Amino acid sequence: MGLTRQYLRYGPAALFGLVASARGNAALVGLRGERGRCVAVPACEHVFVWDTRKGEKVLILKGLKQEVSCLCPSPDGLNLAVGYEDGSIRVFNLLSGEANITFNGHKAAVTALQYDHLGGRLVSGSKDTDVIVWDVINESGLYRLRGHKDAVTQVLFLKEKNLLVTSGKDTLVKWWDLDTQHCFKTLVGHRTEVWGMALISEEKRLITGSADSELRVWDITYIQEVKDPDEPESKKIKESSPGAEGNTEEDETLEMDECPEERLIKCSKVGSIMREGRDRVVTLAADRTGKILACHGTDSVLEVFSVLSEEEIQKKLEKKMKKAKKKAKQNSEEEPERSVELSLQEEIQRVTNIRASSKIKSFDLILSPKGELKIVLLLQNNIIESYNLNLSAQVPQAVRASKITIGGHRSDVRTLAFSSDNIAILSAAAESVKIWNRSTLQCIRTMDCEYALCSLFVPGDRQVIIGTKTGKLQLYDLASGSLMETLNAHDGAVWSIALSPDQRGFVTGGADKCVKFWEFELVKDESSVQKRLSMKHVRVLQLDEDVLCVRYSPNQKLLAVSLLDCTVKIFYVDTLKFFLSLYGHKLPVLCMDISSDGTLIATGSADRNVKIWGLDFGDCHRSLFAHDDSVMYLQFVAKSHLFFTAGKDSKIKQWDADKFEHIQTLEGHHQEVWCLALSPNGDYVVSASHDKSLRLWERTREPLVLEEEREMVRVSYFLTSANSTGLAGKKTIETIKAAERIMEAIELYREEMAKLKEHKAICKAAGKEVPFPVNPILCAYGNITVSGMPSPELEESLLVLPFSYVPDLLRLFNEYIHLGSEVELLCRALLFLLKIHFGQITSNHMLVTVIENLKKTTISRVSEARDVLGFNMAGLQYLKREIEAKDEVTFFADATDRFEEKKRKRKKKEKMVLAVL
Repeated sequence: MGLTRQYLRYGPAALFGLVASARGNAALVGLRGERGRCVAVPACEHVFVWDTRKGEKVLILKGLKQEVSCLCPSPDGLNLAVGYEDGSIRVFNLLSGEANITFNGHKAAVTALQYDHLGGRLVSGSKDTDVIVWDVINESGLYRLRGHKDAVTQVLFLKEKNLLVTSGKDTLVKWWDLDTQHCFKTLVGHRTEVWGMALISEEKRLITGSADSELRVWDITYIQEVKDPDEPESKKIKESSPGAEGNTEEDETLEMDECPEERLIKCSKVGSIMREGRDRVVTLAADRTGKILACHGTDSVLEVFSVLSEEEIQKKLEKKMKKAKKKAKQNSEEEPERSVELSLQEEIQRVTNIRASSKIKSFDLILSPKGELKIVLLLQNNIIESYNLNLSAQVPQAVRASKITIGGHRSDVRTLAFSSDNIAILSAAAESVKIWNRSTLQCIRTMDCEYALCSLFVPGDRQVIIGTKTGKLQLYDLASGSLMETLNAHDGAVWSIALSPDQRGFVTGGADKCVKFWEFELVKDESSVQKRLSMKHVRVLQLDEDVLCVRYSPNQKLLAVSLLDCTVKIFYVDTLKFFLSLYGHKLPVLCMDISSDGTLIATGSADRNVKIWGLDFGDCHRSLFAHDDSVMYLQFVAKSHLFFTAGKDSKIKQWDADKFEHIQTLEGHHQEVWCLALSPNGDYVVSASHDKSLRLWERTREPLVLEEEREMVRVSYFLTSANSTGLAGKKTIETIKAAERIMEAIELYREEMAKLKEHKAICKAAGKEVPFPVNPILCAYGNITVSGMPSPELEESLLVLPFSYVPDLLRLFNEYIHLGSEVELLCRALLFLLKIHFGQITSNHMLVTVIENLKKTTISRVSEARDVLGFNMAGLQYLKREIEAKDEVTFFADATDRFEEKKRKRKKKEKMVLAVL
């Protein structure tokens, strides 16, 4: 048996070049005790928290693999809920930066998140059309609400009522009663998708944004507040219905059930506000006070509106009434008997429009106590802008306070290069060239350029050359950051550039069907005595098709040229005579590379295949199906036959060209990977993607076993194909591992019980007591219980547990509850097991005694726990009264008033229901 070849694993080292991803939303967070200064933005799978005043990154909330799709800060500002593309939700603590809670319940990306006003519940909407309400304190799912037929776009809690409003791409707005978990009202006044919602005027009005330039305004009337149980039902409903001043041209609401809905709310359309933008609403939001409303479409304009309060509306009405009386008096008419009313446009006034430097993807706003509005904008081109707006000014004008740009490019990076000392990284995009320090990941130089397609470091690493889309070659000096020279090299785009192995020149290939050879030379500058580096064109190779890629062989005898006719032609460098033609690809070869020993050439094509050829005879050694989309870049590792490929399927793969095996896949990018570069020593790989991120991968000392890699791929396929249950959670690898831990613990319990029985028999036969040996696993870990399992995974783990383990688990529950430890958690697990295995448990006569004992112990232990809590509450109430009487202060006065108000409303509701019945 031959020796197994050992590979070393490449792992993720850093993510840089990214200010913010455009997939999620920006959210202002309260960090360092100041709200409105720091903003949390998605950054691929992470969340970056930026200080907008200093332009610095102050916190990174690290994710796992999936891209961030939604953010929502908690009302107290201490936590941040983050939704991901795979449907999971993680709640981070902003003080420690760690994820405290994980919820798994959605099958697709989370599109909307919202806390209730106390922060105890979190509601999430997803592309899978489900809405799930989560208990943040208990770390579990409460219920799943199904009703939408397309992706959910927005979710809103009502503060005073236990109600929820959701909107979706199915053109519907649904009202949910969370007491009964059912949809009691559906608004159907939209003809296209509802992209956003906002509650204003103390939750008495709802604003909805759709795919047109109209913001629809709905009046909300809480019918319970105006009802009196002593009046007849017909009179009550008549008095609580809204006035007939609204838009009655069509039926705006779909009455699902007359009686339940009339007892909760009445929602009717009162008019519309016209936006200036003609496209769809992307984001519609109001500040926490409901006084400011803002929205934007797919352009770069944010429209800001001001909502008048009740007092301001009353003042305007009085002013308008005075004017009407004065006008009537001048015209010698009687005073108008009809009441003067304000139009909708007067109640919701346009303040100003803020024009950003690029398309807006999302925004967040906060109104300071001084009346200054702070707005932060997340732009499409990797920029965060913040604006201040003084609302007290006569003509409010937005002033840009800060702009975070230094951290990345404005457009996709199309070319990368490593310096010869493995320290500097060059990245170039459509507008700039940046030089990065690999160890610190800081941008040390930024230079403006044209649309860059290829690049290289000049030997010595003091200059760089950029090939552009317009056919120019640009030479930059890194020390001064200046453009030294520009040459019109090709009549079309310069697609490829390659340094000659003797480092005296380079070769370029362009869309003008030419391969041009260049040499470095020193020329005397007119403005300086010293000589400077320049480029000299020495010869040209004319071809029949556009040149896509060029590469030298290491001995500089051969030149490989990829053409648009799907072939690769090999020429002698000295005579430019034709040597070989490599044909076999169905689509053009976009990238290729020659191994360091000059024996192999690997080509990557738009047909998704990689072919490995021998350079001596031009024979194809093997064709590999490499990616699910076009292969964009390919490069060999120095002094080996290992090579990396990058594809439009967002993956980077490593291959062995000798054994024709796939070694590993580097997953991290979330969109197309355009290019990559390997360091000369092979220890680092840097890649650039359409998600605006640059990623650095490092070769570790960890050996990589191919069989283990393939097994991990099979497990991931199994998990993605597994069906989700109807609970608020879903099956994940964590829940499967938790179920396996429970089964291992029960197996250990069975073994120990058998050993104990045998030990007692031996002691009885010997007539003396012998110490029972304790299992070393129990000595190391202590008693194994379900308490070590995360709360959100408990029910899913018990669901996948085979029934053969349930009887032993019930017996263990009986013992633990009798001891009085973790009564609440054990009762929760016990009730869930009884619910899902009710038929099998009741039909098993061996479990009758166990269930009877559990009934007695659970009732007694729960009663004891209730008594302890009641005694502690009474003691705390007594201490509170004593302190209040002594110091003449009231503890928690505001919270107590709100509690009493809710209690009063609940009693009123119960009386009303009894009166109706």
